[in-house]
Amino acid sequence: MEKRMKEAIRYLGYGRNTADERTRIMIENTFTEMDKVSGPKYICRVFAVKQMEDEIIKIGNMEITSRSLSRNLKGCTKAVLFGATLGPGVDQLIRRTSLTDMSRAVIQQACAAAMLEEYCDEKQQEIGRKLEEEGLYLRPRFSPGYGDFDIHYQEPIMRMLDCAKNIGLTMTDSYMMTPTKSVTAVIGASPVKERCPIAGCEACSKTDCEYRR
Repeated sequence: MEKRMKEAIRYLGYGRNTADERTRIMIENTFTEMDKVSGPKYICRVFAVKQMEDEIIKIGNMEITSRSLSRNLKGCTKAVLFGATLGPGVDQLIRRTSLTDMSRAVIQQACAAAMLEEYCDEKQQEIGRKLEEEGLYLRPRFSPGYGDFDIHYQEPIMRMLDCAKNIGLTMTDSYMMTPTKSVTAVIGASPVKERCPIAGCEACSKTDCEYRR
């Protein structure tokens, strides 16, 4: 709970400051409420990775042009395509709350983001333990929208994972995911163990973000 609490406080924009007792109680109550309506699911598939010229990476049949992702996957022989969602119940709860209590809805948004991050971390650790049996070690998750990894790559990742069928995750024409508390990512797998696979902010080049750890 304490890790969740810290992440929710960060998403609320407190930075390194401590939230007051009233806010902490509201956050705790919100997590309890959201645990009842969330239905987290994930899907992952492992593909071969080929580093090509001009910062082009080939994952399965998908070609990606991205300097930041190319750097993240340097030395990797495989990549895990990953998708996860908290389910539609969380969206519905936030939508209902926003009609009557916007400040509470903001706290719900922050708590949902923290819950999704925690869930993704847990599943990545599970995936990592399985791949270590094959002598492969995971890199940090890297999602479309990080650095120069274009958000448009969300579509082929979701298609390759068949997210709609497997976890009920779809996408609008403007690349917004439904349910909104969802994420897709590429996770490199290398025969060399280099660093902790859980990164988040540390993998993003936007150093001026007010929500950065």
